[in-house]
Amino acid sequence: MSLRSQVIQLYKNLLYLGREYPMGYEYFREKLKRAFLKNKHVTDPEQIKMMIGRGEFVIKEIEALYMLRKYRTMKRRYYDIQNDCRINKDAQ
Repeated sequence: MSLRSQVIQLYKNLLYLGREYPMGYEYFREKLKRAFLKNKHVTDPEQIKMMIGRGEFVIKEIEALYMLRKYRTMKRRYYDIQNDCRINKDAQ
């Protein structure tokens, strides 16, 4: 796969992940576009590969953010921490 197609695929993947970004899709899209336009002058293949690697790391970080949000929501839903504290105090 050529570097150009890898960069385009990375951009599309990041846009897809940005749909549920906490600050909104428009905010994420503008930041992503600015980041890609800022580096459009880079022509060295090694630097482009390094930037693609950094972009893949960002994808993993965004996925981790979403998983953490999901975990916290489920934890709040099934384990009410305030009630657990009251139950322990009443038992003593």
